[in-house]
Amino acid sequence: MDAVEDMAAAAREELERACTLGWNQLQGLTPWGDTFDGFTPHGQEVSFERSYLWEGAPGTDIRVEITVFEPHAYEQGVRLARIIHREENETT
Repeated sequence: MDAVEDMAAAAREELERACTLGWNQLQGLTPWGDTFDGFTPHGQEVSFERSYLWEGAPGTDIRVEITVFEPHAYEQGVRLARIIHREENETT
């Protein structure tokens, strides 16, 4: 597995974790993001950037973005995104 594949695996894992909260839990936090250091599945030292953004107007779907990158090479990192749809996660 090369470095990019390793970062992609880390990004997929982090995206799964980032999406464990539903729309109701995230709506009060959005927009929000943070960056932290960690390791890929094969031990490569990387930075993780996690963002929760409104896909459209505030109160609509939430876009979850994860970027995994080597600290000196942000542009060569791996970015994945997923949408948490409001109507699929609301409770009545």
